Amino acid sequence: MSSPSPAHPAPGALASLPGPIPARTGPAVRRVAVIAAPPVSMFNLAIPEMLFGKVEIDGAPGYETVICAPDPGPVATTGGLDLIVPSGLDAVDGADTVVLAGSGSYTDPDPRVIGALRRAAAGGARIASICTGAFALAEAGLLDGRAATTYWSYRRLLADRHPAVDLRGDVLYVQDGPVLTSSGYAAGIDLCLHVIRTDHGAAVANTVARLALVAPVRPGGQTQFTDTPLPPERGVSFADTRAWVMEHLDAPLTLTDLARHAGVSVRTLSRRFRAETGTSPLQWLLHQRVERARELLETTSLGMDAVARACGLGSADSLRQHVHRRTGLTPSGYRASFSRLAGRAGRTGPGDGSAS
Repeated sequence: MSSPSPAHPAPGALASLPGPIPARTGPAVRRVAVIAAPPVSMFNLAIPEMLFGKVEIDGAPGYETVICAPDPGPVATTGGLDLIVPSGLDAVDGADTVVLAGSGSYTDPDPRVIGALRRAAAGGARIASICTGAFALAEAGLLDGRAATTYWSYRRLLADRHPAVDLRGDVLYVQDGPVLTSSGYAAGIDLCLHVIRTDHGAAVANTVARLALVAPVRPGGQTQFTDTPLPPERGVSFADTRAWVMEHLDAPLTLTDLARHAGVSVRTLSRRFRAETGTSPLQWLLHQRVERARELLETTSLGMDAVARACGLGSADSLRQHVHRRTGLTPSGYRASFSRLAGRAGRTGPGDGSAS
């Protein structure tokens, strides 16, 4: 099966587009600067600090996260409280990654923030936004000709104000080269987990997700919001079935198998599974198989056929196809870049969207 055009990711596929992030060199601890432009969303601001702060590589922090603001000191929030932010925008200089949290002043971004974003981009930093932060990235010219997204209720305004942006609709997050944008609220979690997975691999990202009690990395192309029928038909939820699938990824599961476990018809399974997760059962299953393959490539020395069997992808050829489609690397290349085995720990390389 041929891979989809990078400009049009398949439904449920990672929304990563041309212009891969080059492999970065430097200290093992990667520096993340999070910009709090008042009035800042407290939830948006907490996400990167919480997730990047949980990354440990061989017992040492994987990231140094610094929160900064145009004017150090009290910073207003959208919730009516003030936060004390001691660092100014000079913290952006030299950062590996710059994250702009959503702000209530999105239609009138601070020129100092715009300047800091442009300097960071010119210096080769990875730039990301959460929710309405995309407006400042667009104002800085960083989204011109690039695919991007924002919270669904602001999409039309962003499109009207910045027609040069290739605005993607109902997706959680989009990576186009070194620039990443996410939709609102919890999609910032998905974006940060994607960054962690890009830098340190799936095993580390999934460990962080477990520590933070959030879902594992979701594909960027997943829908921003899901329909939730009220009340659920016969109280049906497929959480138990999803947990059962995770314990049987090595089996050749079909829609009929999932429906039988859930005690519903295939039609009901398909309809309500999408309502619960925002994706189809088979798309979700494939995503979990590839994630399991990535963890096995990072944490074991199993041969490629054994990895393929253990995650239900069948053969080494199928494993190669799906891992390359998701990461841009062959399975052996992915293992060489992200293996956590003794003697290889700490080695990282290009992640999603990079060529092998």
